Amino acid sequence: MNRNILEAIVVGAGHAGLSASYYLKRLEIDHVIFERGKIGESWRSQRWDSFALNTSNRLSLLPEDTYTGDQPECFASAKEFAYSLEAYASKFKLPVKEHVTVINISKPAGRENFVVTVAENNIIKTYQSRQVIICSGNQNTKKIPAFTNRISTDIEQLHASEYRNASALPDGAVLVVGSAQSGCQITEDLLDAGKKVYLSTCAVARIPRRYRGKDIMDWLIKIGFFDMKTADVTDPKVFYMPAPQVSGTGKYGHTVSLQQLACRGTVILGRLKSADLENAFFMLNAREHVQFADEFSKKVKDMVDEFISKNQLVLPAPEEDLADIPNPEAAWVSNTSSINFKENNISSIIWTTGFGKDFSYVDLPVFDKEGNPQHDEGVSVVEGLYFLGLSWLRMRKSGVIYGIKEDAQYIGNKVYQYSKKLQNVKV
Repeated sequence: MNRNILEAIVVGAGHAGLSASYYLKRLEIDHVIFERGKIGESWRSQRWDSFALNTSNRLSLLPEDTYTGDQPECFASAKEFAYSLEAYASKFKLPVKEHVTVINISKPAGRENFVVTVAENNIIKTYQSRQVIICSGNQNTKKIPAFTNRISTDIEQLHASEYRNASALPDGAVLVVGSAQSGCQITEDLLDAGKKVYLSTCAVARIPRRYRGKDIMDWLIKIGFFDMKTADVTDPKVFYMPAPQVSGTGKYGHTVSLQQLACRGTVILGRLKSADLENAFFMLNAREHVQFADEFSKKVKDMVDEFISKNQLVLPAPEEDLADIPNPEAAWVSNTSSINFKENNISSIIWTTGFGKDFSYVDLPVFDKEGNPQHDEGVSVVEGLYFLGLSWLRMRKSGVIYGIKEDAQYIGNKVYQYSKKLQNVKV
């Protein structure tokens, strides 16, 4: 086979791309990884200062790696995790090319190889490859409502990926929009700094940090929660649920809840509908969001209790967790449908409204009308093109660090099989 043509190109050197590379190298597949910045760039440049992973150090491992530190039950910061990715790439001598932005991936008519155009240290270069694995994720562009441009320019607006710490914000109160993990954790960071916070909520599940002597992630793994296969999901709404509220901040992390944030002085509001020059307008559904989180936490704990009973395990009784006590009445939520920024001294807004996807560099017919990749467990409808690191790629755990190993091995094997197929065709 032509040695000037790579067997595979991997786009992205985060946990998915490095995991894919590990298996490709083990299978002796000639490949290279392109990373737009440094290894683990998103962890370096899109996280706030106090950010911590939600899975413990002993779980946040890539294929065949081991944790050698003295804090296996603690939670790494974003920078610490980025450094661990860098160390992983060095340890296994993975072929990463940093500061290479992929501009275009195509497969011209009549050509059997993919053509990958990149900006490598600001120089345009072209590579050919028989196969390509997209590991850039589907959460790589800021998602902010269109009405943000109506808000007064006197109000500083930041996306969660741009927020670093409270000291960088102007004096005054902060409106945080979105109550998934990022929204709740940033709210806590602001409260720790003495900021007044208004939190616009949405329907997000909650889980306790610890339950009956174990970290909740250990229970979810043990009871098979993360093993649900994508093909077995009967309610499509599951695919769009944000990750449950919980935090890894603090030595052993802690439970996060809307009632806990309210106890610390946060004004709990309903979902933000719109805004104008001077005001923000909200739905009156905050109480429903509290109840939704309470019910999910109870459901998870019931699943754990059932597992314990079924397997006749002898374990401690549930710990007292004030943040996880259900509060169905939620009389403390705000019934305010609008807030005037000036009257409430709100000087900044942080949009924790998530990320959108940008696969515009993939010039191939592999997307549906909503722009979602069309694939079967990561194998796209274009032969030789794969996706890895997407939520629900093959199962529930596909979207978390802990779950990447199985998916990466699966895609690695697919690349190997296709490579052998091509070699047989050549013969």
